[in-house]
Amino acid sequence: MATKRDYYEVLGVDKNATEADIKSAFRKKAKEFHPDLNKDDPNAAEKFKEAQEAYSVLSDENKRKMYDQYGHAGVDNSAGSAGFGGFQGGFSTSDFDFGDIFDTIFGSGGGFGGFSNFGGSSQTRASRGSDVLMRMELDFAEAIYGTEKKFSLDVVEDCDECHGRGGFDKEDCKTCHGKGTITSQQHTILGSFMSQSTCPDCNGKGYTFKRKCSECNGKGKIKKKKNLTINIPAGVKTGDRQRVSGKGNPGSNGGSNGDLYIEFIVDDHEYFVRENDDIYLEVPLTLTEAILGCKKSIPTLYGNLKINISSGTNSNDKQRIKGKGVDNKFTHHKGDMYIIFKVYTPTRLTREQKNLIEKLAETNLENDEIKEFNKFTANND
Repeated sequence: MATKRDYYEVLGVDKNATEADIKSAFRKKAKEFHPDLNKDDPNAAEKFKEAQEAYSVLSDENKRKMYDQYGHAGVDNSAGSAGFGGFQGGFSTSDFDFGDIFDTIFGSGGGFGGFSNFGGSSQTRASRGSDVLMRMELDFAEAIYGTEKKFSLDVVEDCDECHGRGGFDKEDCKTCHGKGTITSQQHTILGSFMSQSTCPDCNGKGYTFKRKCSECNGKGKIKKKKNLTINIPAGVKTGDRQRVSGKGNPGSNGGSNGDLYIEFIVDDHEYFVRENDDIYLEVPLTLTEAILGCKKSIPTLYGNLKINISSGTNSNDKQRIKGKGVDNKFTHHKGDMYIIFKVYTPTRLTREQKNLIEKLAETNLENDEIKEFNKFTANND
């Protein structure tokens, strides 16, 4: 039979250690060697049991006196009755309450994130509701200039009848006696472990009501259809989102509601094309307007504007008009407007028009690009 190690050595404290020192030392060992937390050390389970045995003796004033005077021989029977003698019988809660130790040492909320849920339940914590996303279609003008939109939305709010409590005449839960958790014993090859789970009757709250609210059926929340109005700032574009505070899904256990996010989808315009905050407009020109140049009135986001078009303008030539783009209140930026010219060649001519074009063709209309291309064509014969 293997010789037991000194209990003070197991916990890493000296013989003058205080009760707080012993508790703190066991806390560290429990975190380090609990088999649910330490998967890498094959001896973690045995070390954890060894630390538990040491703590069960040194944390008890009478057992510690016996151990200090007689060593292991003075407490073997006590340890055995507590379920530590050879670790064959698990733990006896009559002498060593595993759940109480973790409640005392680790406090509310537990010390092991995934271990048996000791010390409290997330069911009782206030939790903020999740956010909700909805999409709203805007026409081009609404997005450019801003608008006010009214719409209906199903929102979940506290029940007016029970003020969000879910019932009347609150009392301690009879199943968990107000703790919010129930304790059960699990038997494994490593021994018996005490575990806690959320009380199924009160969902971890620790209390129930003698009379359930009939308005909300005990949920504390009711769904209502509400008419909302939002002001949409000028300059929004497809994909932009606007937040409406507190109109998302409800929170739990007194937590606040989530938020509503409205994502905009903006319709295209018949003539204007938007790229970020810039506006593009294709302007058609007749052949003579392009050749001779002209003054032409064009539409902008802010009314018509007369511009000068240079002679010799070609299709796809671009002209910038500064500050006539989108006045974006989201980004506090104002874009520009770009005119893209498109020269239209007539397809139907009167006899007089054909005569004029033929006379024009008799003059030298070639520019450098045409001359170079004609030269290349001749050399390619």
